[in-house]
Amino acid sequence: KIVGVKFLEENGKKEGIKTLKSGLQYKVIRSGKGPTPTTKDSVLAHYKGRLVDGTQFDASYEGDDPTPAEKPAEFPVTGVIKGWTEALQLMKVGDKWQLFIPSELAYGAQGTPDGTIPPHSVLTFEIELLSIAGQ
Repeated sequence: KIVGVKFLEENGKKEGIKTLKSGLQYKVIRSGKGPTPTTKDSVLAHYKGRLVDGTQFDASYEGDDPTPAEKPAEFPVTGVIKGWTEALQLMKVGDKWQLFIPSELAYGAQGTPDGTIPPHSVLTFEIELLSIAGQ
């Protein structure tokens, strides 16, 4: 837990990092011009998730960039961890952001049941919002 708190404190001082009241941090990699999803929407996105030590635990694609054959993930805005739900409602279609999610906005004190994400883990994601489903 201490490692995660220290990581977020240091990360928040870096150029381009925005910290929200919830503790969620993000950095805009690329700005889009499309609509912003609401809690009623489902979205299509490409993403990579890592622990703060760089260990990748999930991704919608292999390598550095998705290929046309790699399908984006589709999920409801409210069907993901709290940090994603908050960020998605701020993003526009076409945005690519790096997220830094405190454990309380992710999997908290319990981590994931399979142990892939340990308790109290701060998570980092690179997420590209491709579209709002049905639009």
